[in-house]
Amino acid sequence: MDGSAFTFLARGATIQHFEIHGIDIVQGFPTTELYESHNSPYFGETIGRFANRIQGAAIRVPGGLNGKESYPLAANNGVNALHGGIKGWGAKTWEGPSPAGVNRNVPGLTPAALEKGGETVKFTLVSPDGEEGYPGTVNVSVTYSVGKQTLPDNNNVEATVLVMEYEAELVDGADETVINMTNHSYFNLGNLPTIEGTVTQLGATKYLPVDDGGIPTAGPSTFERVDTSKSFVLGATDPDVDDCFVVNEQPTTVPIDTRSQPLSRHLAAHHPNTGIHLEVFSTEPAFQFYTGKYIDVPAVGGLPARKARSGFCLEPSRYVNASNVEEWKNMVVLKKGEKYGSRIVYRAWKE
Repeated sequence: MDGSAFTFLARGATIQHFEIHGIDIVQGFPTTELYESHNSPYFGETIGRFANRIQGAAIRVPGGLNGKESYPLAANNGVNALHGGIKGWGAKTWEGPSPAGVNRNVPGLTPAALEKGGETVKFTLVSPDGEEGYPGTVNVSVTYSVGKQTLPDNNNVEATVLVMEYEAELVDGADETVINMTNHSYFNLGNLPTIEGTVTQLGATKYLPVDDGGIPTAGPSTFERVDTSKSFVLGATDPDVDDCFVVNEQPTTVPIDTRSQPLSRHLAAHHPNTGIHLEVFSTEPAFQFYTGKYIDVPAVGGLPARKARSGFCLEPSRYVNASNVEEWKNMVVLKKGEKYGSRIVYRAWKE
């Protein structure tokens, strides 16, 4: 889908471009072939079947899943599984984009509707039983609605809005599986080689402490490396962040379909070089914030090389390794007859 601000690709149901006044604020590539050959950072991809890490590269749901104690997965991040495996959903070719009418309603957002636009497209995928080790055949969809809003609290500036809605249903091959989806866009608001100078406000002060492999070692704890209760500026090397921040600190209250939950603002950021602002909202109980330390993409497709901190990620999702933790498992275990769902909103404007 092409428009004044967005381009989406069937490969990974990927957000390829998000332009604000002619500046592309997401990292990407000009062709599908370059995503296939150079997208080790997962630029813009839809991540699944399970975003983030699963400890020991095995699904070990306490009490079992489909009567089994363990489902082995590919160890593609040290000894752990990451982002759905060697070829997760971000590397699959989805069906679409298919026009899906006009959807101006954005539950929980203020203002509550898209005043202009509302054009919606849908991508669908069938993930077969056993793919990358995950049980059950799953039908999954991602819908993107794009439009404009006037923001009364920001001098009536016109903002560009992208609403993402995720849905998955277990249809065959098993009675239970695990799901955790997100989008993996990297943002650069300054139109500069790095994110240095980005003024950032996160929507949480608690995070999940992790071991050296990125697996949580405790429940929600105060994040002490940066005071996230107020704005901070991303520098040339610091702060170096790759952590899961917690919005809902009561994991047993998180439903498998969070679309009934209120939208929370996970991020507000801007860059003085361009005057571009970005907000990220979601119904999800947590988000991974990553300052891009390991980005290493050569100059290809007429674009300059993208190196460390050329973009930052904000990935709304469920808790890391939730499938393998008793108190967290219900937020990711999808049973036949249920629907997994979530909603993410990007809103951006220029001063």
